Amino acid sequence: MRTRLAALAVILLTLVGCSPAASSSAPTTSASAEAAVIGLTYIPNVQFSPFYVGVAQKLYSTPVTLRHHGTSEGLFTAITTGAEQFVVAGGDEVLQAREQGTDLVAVASYYRQYPVRIIVPGDSTITSVAGLKGHTIGIPGKYGESWFGFLLALKEAGLTVNDVTVQEIGYTQQAALATKKVDAIVGFVNSEPIQLQAAGIAAKVIDIGAVPLVSICLVTTHAYATAHPDVVKAVVKGTVAGMQAVVANQDAAFQASTTYVPGLSDAATAKGAKAVLAATAPLFQNTDGTVTGTMDATAWDAMSAAMLSAGLLKAAQPSSDAMTNAYL
Repeated sequence: MRTRLAALAVILLTLVGCSPAASSSAPTTSASAEAAVIGLTYIPNVQFSPFYVGVAQKLYSTPVTLRHHGTSEGLFTAITTGAEQFVVAGGDEVLQAREQGTDLVAVASYYRQYPVRIIVPGDSTITSVAGLKGHTIGIPGKYGESWFGFLLALKEAGLTVNDVTVQEIGYTQQAALATKKVDAIVGFVNSEPIQLQAAGIAAKVIDIGAVPLVSICLVTTHAYATAHPDVVKAVVKGTVAGMQAVVANQDAAFQASTTYVPGLSDAATAKGAKAVLAATAPLFQNTDGTVTGTMDATAWDAMSAAMLSAGLLKAAQPSSDAMTNAYL
C-alpha cells in the first residue's frame, strides 16, 4: 500500500501542485464518544472516497476520524502506537508486518483486485511479462505492493529478477518512461496510466495475470478488535457502505472528496481526479459486480505460500491469524 499511495500522491501533486502535509485530519462524526482513527496514509486522494462518503453521508454509526500520515511516517507506525485504530494496507504488507511481530488483522477487503501493472511506451515491442526478459524495469523501490506484485508476476512468467535489470527510480515513473531511462515501469492501474495519458505520453498497460496476492484491506489489531468489537463492526459496515456508494454514484463520491482533497475546483485537476476515481471504483467490486468487503481465507493462505516461496516471508502466516470476516 505504501508504494501504491505514494504513486497516487504523485498524481495529485502533479495535478494540484501542492506539497503533502505531515498529517491531515478530516472532519469527524458528531458524537460524544471517542472517535476511532482510520489511517489513510499519505495525502488526501479520491482513492479514499469511500471513507469521505462514509463521513459525509453518516454511514458510520460510531464516531471516526480520518487521518493522512504524510510521506515520512511508516505504514504501521501509528497503529502500533495506538494513534490509529485502523489503517488501509495490502494483505501482503500485513503478512510481512505480522512476521516482524506486529499485531495486525485484516477485517474487510478494500481492493478486491490486485492493481499492479507493467507499463511500457506505446511503441514498445513488449507485450507480456515474459517479454520483459533482458529489459530494464523501473520500480519505486524493493518494498510494498509494486515490488511484491512484480516478483510474483516474473515467477508466474517463468522469470526471475536475474532475467531483467531492476532500477529503483522512486516515484519518477512517468519521467523515466518518457525519457527512455527504462524500458518499462511497474505501476498501478488507477495511477501511472492515467498520469501518462494526462501528460500526452503514449503507453501500453500489460496485465500481470492472476498473481496469488491479496491487495488492500481495512486493518486493525487483534487487541483493539477484542476490546472494541462493536466499534470494529461499525467501521467495517460503514466502510463497505462507502464503497457501495462510490460504485453506485461516482459524481456524489467526487463531491464528497472535495471537502478533503485540495484543488478539485480546478477543471484540469477535477478531470484527472475523476479519471482516477473511475479507475478505482471497479477495484472495490467482486467479479459479479457486488461490493461486500468479504475476504477469502484460501486466497490468504495461497498468498502466504507464494510469498514464502518467493523469499518474502521466512515462515508461513496462516489466514486464521491474519484475517477474519467475523466483523462483517
